[in-house]
Amino acid sequence: MARTDAARIGDTLEQLVRRARHSVCVALTGTGEFADAVLKLLATIPPRVVVRVLCTSEAAGSPLITLTEVPDRRVEVRVSESDLREILVVDGSVALVRAAGSAGEQAALVNDAAAVRALELLFAGAWSRGRKLADHLHLSPRLRTELARNILERLRAGNTDEIAARDLNVSLRTYRRHVADIMRELDANSRFQAGVRAVEFGLLAE
Repeated sequence: MARTDAARIGDTLEQLVRRARHSVCVALTGTGEFADAVLKLLATIPPRVVVRVLCTSEAAGSPLITLTEVPDRRVEVRVSESDLREILVVDGSVALVRAAGSAGEQAALVNDAAAVRALELLFAGAWSRGRKLADHLHLSPRLRTELARNILERLRAGNTDEIAARDLNVSLRTYRRHVADIMRELDANSRFQAGVRAVEFGLLAE
């Protein structure tokens, strides 16, 4: 395992992506130089290479949408609510793991087969729990408001309607109407299920 400093991360990323023959798996936790460099390189990958990008809600923006719309590309994007570490795995044989070290941004180049396999398995587990980018983006904007989040938090906590309405300074009737709207948007049959789906969709932290 070799350490790569911030100045060389871009060069290392380019070398890894350009050697891809079968697959590239990437986990992104946000925006910034690392994410920008990765997305720019992924757009140049040959169509034969399968690309899977797992990202947090914060990273699920227009650059990823654009990437999925490139013709003849085999690109899949999912949004994860798991704790992710930014990694890039190429062909299951080599990986780059990004981390913030005491001396600044650093990355570790991983060549050990067992270590790369372990990273692949961790990625696969988070990928299986991820939500397709299209499904994530199709959530109603009303579910992303502060009021909706406050209501969902109270539903998860098991607050009575009376207490929740009083806490939020709305009438009981208004609160119940909002709850009904939220449950419909989440396609939930119960308030408990609404809370579970809110976590799955990234509307509430686990």
